[in-house]
Amino acid sequence: MTNGAANQPLAARMRPTQLSEYVGQTHLVGQGKPLYKAIMEGRLHSMILWGPPGTGKTTLAELLAQESSAQVIKISAVTSGVKDIRGAIEQAKSGLFGAQTMLFVDEVHRFNKSQQDAFLPHIEDGTIVFVGATTENPSFALNNALLSRARIYRLKPLEHEDLAALIDRVLADDQRGLGARALEIEPAAQEFLYRVTDGDARKTLNYLELAADFIDEKTGGTLTRALIEEVSGERALAMDHQGDAYYDLLSAFHKSVRGSSPDGALYWFCRFLVAGGDPVVIARRLLAIASEDIGNADPRALQLALNAWDTFHRVGPVEGERAIAQATLYCASAAKSNAVYTAFNEMMAQVREGPDYPVPSHLRNAPTRTHKQEGYGAEYRYAHHEPQAYVAGERYLPAALTQKQWYRPSDRGLEQKIQAKLDWLRDLDRNSAWQRCADDEF
Repeated sequence: MTNGAANQPLAARMRPTQLSEYVGQTHLVGQGKPLYKAIMEGRLHSMILWGPPGTGKTTLAELLAQESSAQVIKISAVTSGVKDIRGAIEQAKSGLFGAQTMLFVDEVHRFNKSQQDAFLPHIEDGTIVFVGATTENPSFALNNALLSRARIYRLKPLEHEDLAALIDRVLADDQRGLGARALEIEPAAQEFLYRVTDGDARKTLNYLELAADFIDEKTGGTLTRALIEEVSGERALAMDHQGDAYYDLLSAFHKSVRGSSPDGALYWFCRFLVAGGDPVVIARRLLAIASEDIGNADPRALQLALNAWDTFHRVGPVEGERAIAQATLYCASAAKSNAVYTAFNEMMAQVREGPDYPVPSHLRNAPTRTHKQEGYGAEYRYAHHEPQAYVAGERYLPAALTQKQWYRPSDRGLEQKIQAKLDWLRDLDRNSAWQRCADDEF
């Protein structure tokens, strides 16, 4: 190993130089898969490599260029601007490389719309093959114009067996890896490494290298769990604020509450907290859940969620987070109904798309003599003066909508009783000797 290579981090030294050394992503580069065929046949095409850190996006792009005998220009959206983009394009146009040019853009989601648009004409005329790497969902982070010119490949966190193969290779390779140091790793340490790195190959190699530095180079030794724990420090859960991981945790939380899984909801709530999420975000989400997914099946859920939010602000995070946890468990355990959510959306659609029906005359206010002469408020019957405080046969909708129904209570929780009462009221309407004429609109 040269001095320069020896000074490189282990992750850089172990970067695969051929496809056979590439670890993971068999759904993309397994034998017979389209991307595997493209690499082996040297066929370049523009693409977006989307996946978490340490899953091999940059390496995959380099292997693709290598097998295609293409020259690579690399820029990073973190440190580059329009000037750098223009320089890369001019470099590709100059023909200095004498070969097809791949422009690799790391963290491409950090470029704004105009910067992304700068690539489009050069992708179309073949000046460059565009390969972008991103940790963010391309559908949200990238322009549709750019997405339409590139194929998206989703890279996944490495599986345990992938990381095990990588660790074995590192400990056996005496040229690029740690093979010359006569190191072993105990199973408990390896299992902990899987968990603490979350399928990130780069992080796995970094922790291995840090742990190895605590062991004498000449005598060798064993990488223990205690040693791996020491070098890894407190586990930081992945959650880029407002990124995919952030919304994935919120989505998992919401779906667990909706699916009546108290343990699942509590797990994702705690994951969100440990990753640095704001508890108030969960409190707000619970309020939405209480009306969207629980509704009148258990109206107490809305009040409990609001109380939890208020408690958090009154007593602070320690007790306040527990109050939000209480509301979470209640909402997850409560009877579920989306009847309110559905009725509201359907009625909003009806009002937006339908005609503006006039208010029936008996429902109009009559503050002046003129209004009364026009019949406003005429024949209005005061509900509290009627038996059971209900005006049997009265109509409160425009005539054209009288036969329609939007709120359809479920057969769960309190809505069972609500439905029973509505059925009883409709029976009163049907049996009433008095029925307002459906044509009496004015």
